[in-house]
Amino acid sequence: MNSGAESDPGSGSGPGRRRFIGALVGAVTTAAVASTSACASPDRASRERSGHTRDNTASDVAHRPRGEGQLFLGTYTSQQGGGSGIGLATYDDATGRVTGTGTLGGVPDPSYLALHPSGRTLYAINEREQGGVTAVALSPDGKHDVLGTRDTGGAGPCHLSVHPGGRWLLSANYGSGSVAVHPIEASGALGERTDLVTHSSPPPGPGQQGPHAHQISTSPDGRHVLAVDLGNDTVYTYRLDEKAGTLSRVSNASLRPGAGPRHLTFHPSGRFAYLANELDNTVVVCAYDPATGRLTPGEPQPTGTGEGTSYPAQIVVTREGRFAFLANRGHNSITRYAIEGDGARLRLLDTVSVGGDFPRQLAFSPSQRLLFAANQKSSSVSVFQVDGKSGTLRLAGKPFAAPIAVCALPL
Repeated sequence: MNSGAESDPGSGSGPGRRRFIGALVGAVTTAAVASTSACASPDRASRERSGHTRDNTASDVAHRPRGEGQLFLGTYTSQQGGGSGIGLATYDDATGRVTGTGTLGGVPDPSYLALHPSGRTLYAINEREQGGVTAVALSPDGKHDVLGTRDTGGAGPCHLSVHPGGRWLLSANYGSGSVAVHPIEASGALGERTDLVTHSSPPPGPGQQGPHAHQISTSPDGRHVLAVDLGNDTVYTYRLDEKAGTLSRVSNASLRPGAGPRHLTFHPSGRFAYLANELDNTVVVCAYDPATGRLTPGEPQPTGTGEGTSYPAQIVVTREGRFAFLANRGHNSITRYAIEGDGARLRLLDTVSVGGDFPRQLAFSPSQRLLFAANQKSSSVSVFQVDGKSGTLRLAGKPFAAPIAVCALPL
């Protein structure tokens, strides 16, 4: 989803652009939590000693009213004004009303979240100088349990995803420009890292001092893994060996120098993908060949934010493939596109105010009747009702207050 506590997304790279949470402020105070990265499944007493605690005020999901869903919120725990772990809430899928229910502690700087296909385990990136990934067992009674943390092998990880088979966790280290693979055990806990690949070529783009892996995800057919690197202006395609948990590079797709690709989302057909470019404020429609994994970028298109300073963050697509929505930080808006030509074209329709400051990430509710926007600088989550026919967005009341909201995951 998704850079760290950014000072200015367009002002260079590395630690000067992205503050690695925990490198200075939290290095001493969080040492006990960081030490658990070598143990994926400690017993309950060990988790409590290491700071892996839970807030039992979470709602009993087994008795939630019909139409009510769970909402997990990512934040920064070592930044002033941040949260104390993963935020817990419920939401009404009809009205968009969000109700806070507590916090799951013991998860340091959980800036991005992903769910296992089984729905039983949640994974969080620990966006720190020494990056980590944490597994959380979800309980029907809301008493979720932290299973442990593993080292990503890099600095400032900012994105993770679960391979569709449910056996591998993929993560992207922004600071060191690398991607990592961890095995997922039957319990949902993580095993020792099986691979770490650094994006050593091509050379960095203008103003960049090195590679900056910003996203890693799997193609819709499950045959390839794609990693978006902002520093190298490149999208890398890999094959994942599902027995060994290793990545082998298949191809590279180069963007124009200085584009700063950040986030890629596929059309449901699996033949096209849409790429948000953070640094030059554009989106690009890419053709995708499922057989070879080759991605072919088209021409950059406007975001509808005009000439002011704005940094695209994340783009999402409706499941039927008719509309795409782009979060714009700085302009503080969401751009609505019509998707045409069976996914081959984006037509800009309009932009709507997000109702907050610095929308970092977007996510649909499972029904896609709601669209959530995590607003980092205003510490809020905006909820929009989505018109299924026109794609029109309507703000569903006052945004929900959440400390340094950088990720919203509705279930």
